[in-house]
Amino acid sequence: MIKAIAIDDEPLPLEIIRSYCDATDEVQLLETFTKTSAAKAFLTDNEVDLLFLDINMPSISGIDFYKNLDENVMVIFTTAYSEYAVEGFNLSAIDYLLKPFSKERFLAAIHKAVEYHEYQKQQKASTHLFIKADYSIHKVALDDITYVEGLADYLKIHFESNNKPLVARLTMKKMEELLPASFLRIHKSYVINLEKISTVKSKSVILSNQELPIGRSYKTDFEQKFKP
Repeated sequence: MIKAIAIDDEPLPLEIIRSYCDATDEVQLLETFTKTSAAKAFLTDNEVDLLFLDINMPSISGIDFYKNLDENVMVIFTTAYSEYAVEGFNLSAIDYLLKPFSKERFLAAIHKAVEYHEYQKQQKASTHLFIKADYSIHKVALDDITYVEGLADYLKIHFESNNKPLVARLTMKKMEELLPASFLRIHKSYVINLEKISTVKSKSVILSNQELPIGRSYKTDFEQKFKP
């Protein structure tokens, strides 16, 4: 079952989302929030698979809130404003629900989330990824990846066996969701293959003769998960 939370500055949409979630056994709605700060604190301490996230909120837009999350979590945007749809899908959102949405439309979005969640689990059990780039689909061996570099809305995937990286239109957040536990984000712009590390320094790591910085907010996770 997918674990979810809902964020909206108005209580009524949250009540509707809860009632719709109660109508399916595919999603467990853990909590609802009217303030993004409370939702952020909850995400820090709890494992969540999916966000129902309003876009037009007073303190910070749902889009900016999602962009700034470190956690790997799917998102279904909810809003009364259709002009946000393109930006929402550029963030690889599972779906975009235009208020007021029906129960049937909501459950269709849930079905998409369930399908993608299953796909993620299958990918993590695989030895390869399939990445869209250069108008083609490339089969990429996980053990050949040294690190992934984030470049705005694009990623540059660096390989051990090839000097030429693969550039794909994909967010870092989405790439993290596809990668297994042997990969770790060490910086806002870098996810590395832990098995490729040759040297660990106080503020950086070296892999394949490339030195990469360890971001301050990622240092604790790195120290806990990396085992030399």
